[in-house]
This record gives sequence, C-alpha cells and structure tokens, in this order.
Amino acid sequence: MADEPIVFAKDLSKIFRDFWRRPRARAVDGINLTLHPGEVYGLLGPNGSGKSTTIKVLLGLLHSDGGEVRVLGKPPRDVEVKRRVGYLPEESYLYPYLDARETLRFYAALFGLQGSEREKRIDELLEMVGLSHTGRRRVGEFSKGMARRIGLAQALINDPDLVILDEPTSGLDPLGTRQVKDIVRALADRGKSVLLSSHLLADVEDVCDRITILYGGKVQASGPIRDLLQVANHLQIRLKDLEEDQRTRLLDLLEEQLGERPTLEPTRKDLESFFLEVVAQARRESGEGSGTRQEGELAEFLR
Repeated sequence: MADEPIVFAKDLSKIFRDFWRRPRARAVDGINLTLHPGEVYGLLGPNGSGKSTTIKVLLGLLHSDGGEVRVLGKPPRDVEVKRRVGYLPEESYLYPYLDARETLRFYAALFGLQGSEREKRIDELLEMVGLSHTGRRRVGEFSKGMARRIGLAQALINDPDLVILDEPTSGLDPLGTRQVKDIVRALADRGKSVLLSSHLLADVEDVCDRITILYGGKVQASGPIRDLLQVANHLQIRLKDLEEDQRTRLLDLLEEQLGERPTLEPTRKDLESFFLEVVAQARRESGEGSGTRQEGELAEFLR
C-alpha cells in the first residue's frame, strides 16, 4: 500500500550467543523504527550501540531474535526486497583489478541490467559522483574518497526504493561530503527513502528528517531532528545590520521589558559554507584540479 512504511521494526531484538548457545551480548534490545517514503532517517550512537546490527537485520544478513521486522512490506530476506534496496557498507569491498566502469557493470549484472540501459546508468552515475574521467582507472588505485564515491554509485545502480548508507562521507573531503549530502536530499525529494548511519553529527543534522540515538542496544532518543534540538525557553531574533543608534534603542527597549540587557552578536556562517566558497572561487580562477570532479547532478534514471 502507498501509505505502508518502507521500514517497520517493532520490539526488534538481537542476541549474540557463544558456541554453546549461551547469551553473550544483547546487541539490540527492543528497538522500534519506522521509515516512510521520501524520508531521510538517521541512526546514531557510539561504537557498539547496535547500529550495524540493526542495519544487518534490515538487510536480511542477520536473523532477529525477537520482534517484528518488515522492509518494503515483506520480510527482510525476501528476494524481491533485495531488488529494491541499495546498500553502501561502512567499508567498500571492491575488486582492485576492475576499473570503475567494470565495477559498476558487475553490480549491474547482479540486478539483471544489460545492454544500453546498463551503460546509460553507468555513464550517469560516474558523472554524478565526479568520476566520469576515471572510468578506465583500476579501483585498486583509488583513494579512500574515490572508493567511497564508486561505492555510492554501486548502491544506486538498481534505482532502489530504499537506500541504506553506513558512514557515507567517511574518507571524503568537504567538497565530496557536501556533494553526497546534496545527493541524499535529492533522492528523498524524489520519493526514495534513505537510512543513514554516521558518526559525523553535522552531516546527519544537515540531511536527516528524523533520528534515533542508540546506546547499549536501546533507543535513548527518537523523533524529528528539529524538535529534538530545540532549546526550551530560548528564542533567536535575526535582523539585518543596524545602525549604532538603532542597536542602542533596541537593547534599551529589550532591557526595559526583560529586566536584563541581551547581547548582540554578528551572524556567522558555518565552516563548511566558508570552505566551499573559498574553493569555488579558487576553482573559477585556476580551473578544475585533478582527482575527482564535482558534477553532482542526480543521475537521470534516479529522477
């Protein structure tokens, strides 16, 4: 059904056992999770909190020990589910002697893609991730950031409805990080669902609609990111630059009403925005550098 969640987990549990089947660790303990179409959902937590285990259960790589789990309306191990899911693992395991184009052909073949449709998708994906000029270069020679880009391309080769990204910006420079975040939001804008796990909290804050924070296999906080980050009883007023006498009158008025004199601070841009502006200016003045490029437009078949 159109209103059915893309991912639904209720009271999900997973216990790792030793050789004699004795409980060794409760990795996931009663997690509830719902991911809707067109939503970017962040799964956060320190190492050992249960994020990777949860993802592996959703992918059908592990059996759950309790609770109910459905992905795209079916059990995670259903073959039809696999056709509609794209996955970028935390470490990209690529065949080092294949070039970028051959790598994508291999993954396309797993989904039965052949001929002109396959080649068209490969062209679009290589351009999207900024590797169109390195299509014949062996991936064993790639930097970690370049390998991450080709990993993202393989996760999208089947035009999935659900994209699961585990540390998608790991190893990327700020330009590549911004590009990946733009791609994630573009996918959501086109109705695809994204489940994202990352330790880079600024990236999560930029792209996610809702988040769940795990610790010890349990949900510690969950909800829309704006609601969770809102500070109670604190407000911000944004104004354009004021003349000195205007500032003084404004502060006097606020002090009279509030009983204390507030402070005014200049608005600051974040470091990422400043960095991107500096690099963009340098690129305009000196031309494209080597390595990856910054095309970044969402592949046409994904639209």
